[in-house]
Amino acid sequence: MRVGLALPQLGSHVDANAVRGFAERAEELGFGHLFVQQHLFYPHEVLSGYSARPGLAVPQAYRSVLQPLELLSVVAGWTNEIILGTSILVAGYNRPVDLAQRITTLDVLSGGRTVFGFSVGWSDEEHAQYDVDPRTRGRRAGELIDAMKACWGPDPVSHQGEFFSIPASDVDPKPIQRPHPPLMAGMRSEIGLKRTAEQFDWWNPASGTLEQHLETMNLLATMRPAELAPLKMCWDLFTDPPVVVANLRPLSVDELCVEVAAAAAAGVDAVSIDANFDPAIVSPQDWIGIPDRLAPLLDAAVR
Repeated sequence: MRVGLALPQLGSHVDANAVRGFAERAEELGFGHLFVQQHLFYPHEVLSGYSARPGLAVPQAYRSVLQPLELLSVVAGWTNEIILGTSILVAGYNRPVDLAQRITTLDVLSGGRTVFGFSVGWSDEEHAQYDVDPRTRGRRAGELIDAMKACWGPDPVSHQGEFFSIPASDVDPKPIQRPHPPLMAGMRSEIGLKRTAEQFDWWNPASGTLEQHLETMNLLATMRPAELAPLKMCWDLFTDPPVVVANLRPLSVDELCVEVAAAAAAGVDAVSIDANFDPAIVSPQDWIGIPDRLAPLLDAAVR
């Protein structure tokens, strides 16, 4: 089972030294991937609760956010083998030709070691910055994926849909990974799970127990079109979660090892550990030490 980490990304203490030292040490130790997320800013007047939970405050860590694809691009130049990816990009903040080309660029320049996760997001304030009605975000996400797959297919590319129109065009280069880099979905709603089964390669859950996620994977298998390869799962875990709700709580390294070992025994394909909300990390040097602190998880995954 692959064990990966979330890159340093949130907070004013994250700098180039923290990112480079963390990424190089993670690769040296044998971690399998480095993931980033997407958020835009920290609104002072919040209309939408964090993670679609009404009244829940946005975590303070989001007061400073390095942007995802730029962060992955520089890490691609500092690493050689480790997989680079997003967990997750918010579909409503992106348009298909632009994003397909940016993803392709990263896939080409990294030597084909990328994976990209998407979900529908929760912030009305951030959607407003892109003139996107958040009530359309589910349909928009599904069409974004279809339109990007068209961009990665044979030229000439074209697409006509509810939200996007691409005239007959050449869209090049194409990704190294064919027909496209692996795509993950972080969606949990009924229709989101249907989209996951039909359009994606991986499911990327966070809150919830391993048993709940395995039950959902069984459900997804019944929804999966027969011509597609079986869906894989990457489970997100936290040293400290962004909020303490419903199965999300701070976990020691020993407790994380128990969760990782259980996931490996259950046949989970990958886990990803995020320390961006850990209050004990207050400096670049703290970040550089995190891969060594979490190294016991690598052994836990193969027991």
